[in-house]
Amino acid sequence: MANECNVMICVTRQKACQRLIRLGKQIVKGYTDAKLYVVHVAKNGVNFLGNPDEGEALDYLFQVSKEAGAEMTVLRSDRVVDTLVDFARRHNVSIVIMGESAGSRGDGDKNIIEEMEKRLPDLEIRVVPQS
Repeated sequence: MANECNVMICVTRQKACQRLIRLGKQIVKGYTDAKLYVVHVAKNGVNFLGNPDEGEALDYLFQVSKEAGAEMTVLRSDRVVDTLVDFARRHNVSIVIMGESAGSRGDGDKNIIEEMEKRLPDLEIRVVPQS
């Protein structure tokens, strides 16, 4: 097994994203030099701190990330895919973990997943179904 494996876990403002972080932690277990990045992209103008549920969910995910040994980053951008692709390239990510949400059968999430696969063909992208 290779020594280096950088994993980017894409999360939303939902506590259920902890399942993605746990999977990331399992994946990097066997690597000696692995980095785990938890990334949330907040659109410009979205005030999640003013929403107690979303703020609480992000606090929770920060805690879960810390326990998993991951670095959590919240980025501001209206161009979610561009921002995730840029982050993945800058941090030499080899595996991207994304969750399939309840609405991903529609346009939103499915397009993000497909766009990520198109723009990062050299990376392994794991889409975790809702349980």
